[in-house]
Amino acid sequence: GEALYEGMIVGENAKPDDLEVNPMKTKALTNFRASGGKDDQVRLSPPKRATLEQAIAYIDDDEMVEVTPKSIRLRKRFLDANERKRASRAKQSA
Repeated sequence: GEALYEGMIVGENAKPDDLEVNPMKTKALTNFRASGGKDDQVRLSPPKRATLEQAIAYIDDDEMVEVTPKSIRLRKRFLDANERKRASRAKQSA
């Protein structure tokens, strides 16, 4: 796969607020999941490759487009979640 880092946008959320996820972490097995058997394999859809124009049209005010010779990635302006919260509060109070 893809190399991931903190602050990288890896999916869409139906709700207006951001959702912090760690795609590298496995699900915790509870007794319910361990005995069910259907949650053994999680199927992830392949990443959508966006053009530069699509990426620029998609981003929000607190996001950036990172362009390298080999890829186009979407990321948050502040990579650390705590910094994002601090900046959000500062923006609301201003």
